[in-house]
Amino acid sequence: MPGLIERAFYSRGGQAVAGRLGLPEPPVLRRGRVLPGEPVVRASLAGSMLAADTLELLGVVATSPLLDDGAELPTYPERIGAVVVDACGLREIGQLEGLRAVLRPAVRALAGSGRVVLLADAEVEGVEANAVRQALDGINRTVGKELRRGATANLVYVRPGTAAADLASTFSFLLEGRSAFVDGQSWTVGPAPALLSAAPAAAPGSDSPPLAGHIVVVTGAARGIGAQIATVAARDGATVVGVDMPAAGEALAALANRLHGTALQLDITAADAGERIAAHVATRYGADARIHGIVHNAGITRDKLLANTDAQRWAQVLEVNLAAELRINPVLLDGRPGGLAEGGRIVGIASTSGIAGNRGQANYAASKAGVVGLVGAEAPELAGRGITVNAVAPGFIETDMTAKIPFVQREVFRRTNSLGQGGQPVDVAETIGYFLDPASAGVSGQVVRVCGQNLVGQ
Repeated sequence: MPGLIERAFYSRGGQAVAGRLGLPEPPVLRRGRVLPGEPVVRASLAGSMLAADTLELLGVVATSPLLDDGAELPTYPERIGAVVVDACGLREIGQLEGLRAVLRPAVRALAGSGRVVLLADAEVEGVEANAVRQALDGINRTVGKELRRGATANLVYVRPGTAAADLASTFSFLLEGRSAFVDGQSWTVGPAPALLSAAPAAAPGSDSPPLAGHIVVVTGAARGIGAQIATVAARDGATVVGVDMPAAGEALAALANRLHGTALQLDITAADAGERIAAHVATRYGADARIHGIVHNAGITRDKLLANTDAQRWAQVLEVNLAAELRINPVLLDGRPGGLAEGGRIVGIASTSGIAGNRGQANYAASKAGVVGLVGAEAPELAGRGITVNAVAPGFIETDMTAKIPFVQREVFRRTNSLGQGGQPVDVAETIGYFLDPASAGVSGQVVRVCGQNLVGQ
């Protein structure tokens, strides 16, 4: 596993060229299940105690903020690790001044890899209240682009009835290094379904693995991002079933052995792929065994300008990246042995290309935008069973494949985000781990970009 702090991947030659071009060294990002080492500051703008209760539940001791009241600008005596602002209850434009007054001193004092976490109501009534709700998103995205030294800003909207237990896994994820490459994003958290009380979130630094006793299936697991997803799931206590093509069998077996899981050689586009996944789980782990989470990571690219894309190239990408998932999910949801458990997790892999588009990737963008549509449609259908459906949308992630991109083009991809670097496979895996966590029962129908706040499509 990567260490707590890890630099973005650069070859020695690449570093030398970057130096000659005068490109700044990217900031070092804090990664892993580790909270900021500096104080956490908390503010409530309209009297809500939801953020305070959530931090207390996690065992995080927060201090009061300094406020810019128009006199001499106050300065913190030391660097701060995070500022958490509870904006629930804000309904009037004038109340946004309170956010400015809190953030101005705080962002100046943020340590490297510091965190700005905003909390707001997901559902409000009235024109001005809705304008304020959206204004918070604009502030969040802008602050994310203004922060330095690897600090990030994110906004969490909460539905009515959301309690601290529902929010704890999200706060834990955002404050810890697991969210290193998630920046300028907003998503929604709600109450855990009535049939499932939210499982307690593991306290930061806890030795209790959140996925202990659970089976997680990862497709495309043999290498790259898939192998990292499997590794993080195993670190979090899961029994991992790695799925990949027979051609990747040797690497898949090595991964399964290392993680003490099992390997299933399978082409996920096969008509009986869902049946074979369920049969493998039931055979290897018993007829009563059920899958807690399936991560549809397998994917391919066949890039060409649309004018040069033939039917075969088009169909291959849509079949692997989207159609296979649409066939597999219903099979695993039909109650058979080895299928998905009630209260389980479905996680897809979208892409910033599917959200913003990308030249030469019409087929890929279609497939990844389709994953976003799948999440939006399937999440409410499965809510009554306590099953969550979410997706990550990676941006530029440093892999063996992206390392083959010519240096100048690769450097452009790296630098066009707020953090000034490419992400690591572990960044995608950690966000998926957040979705898989039993404590994230109130997080469903969400697509979180793991892109360092890529400047395209934001």
